[in-house]
Amino acid sequence: MIIDTLDNAAKYYGVHPLFQKAFEYISQQNLKSLEVSKFDISEGLKGAIAEKEGMTAEESATKFECHNNNIDIQLVITGPETFGWRPRSTCSSPKGEYNAEKDVLFFNDAPDMHFTLNDNQFAIFFPEDVHAPMIADGVVKKMIIKVKA
Repeated sequence: MIIDTLDNAAKYYGVHPLFQKAFEYISQQNLKSLEVSKFDISEGLKGAIAEKEGMTAEESATKFECHNNNIDIQLVITGPETFGWRPRSTCSSPKGEYNAEKDVLFFNDAPDMHFTLNDNQFAIFFPEDVHAPMIADGVVKKMIIKVKA
């Protein structure tokens, strides 16, 4: 997992071949004016804008998730937003089977830690990162970019 601000995004271009394109796409947007939507950016990059009421940590933990084939770049546009996190290697209680169509596997395990992102801060969740998003008191607007792992 990586946690940082958009000001430092270029430091991560070398981590994955599509990160530069993803962060350049983000930098070209007027983030606050984006409407809720799903969109294709380029081969291997898909995006979504979400704007919804946050939930409690307990509610979010019911959707404690990871992905096998995608890396999530989750950027807070207006927050704050808190996330739960735990390494996949320490999770022992899957909730159902892996859903290949949606590329998601849920766990009954609890997060080891929580952290909060504010506007223009992002987290990058790799397939080994189990995460519980959308913990907030109020509405969160965010951009999620799915990067083909």
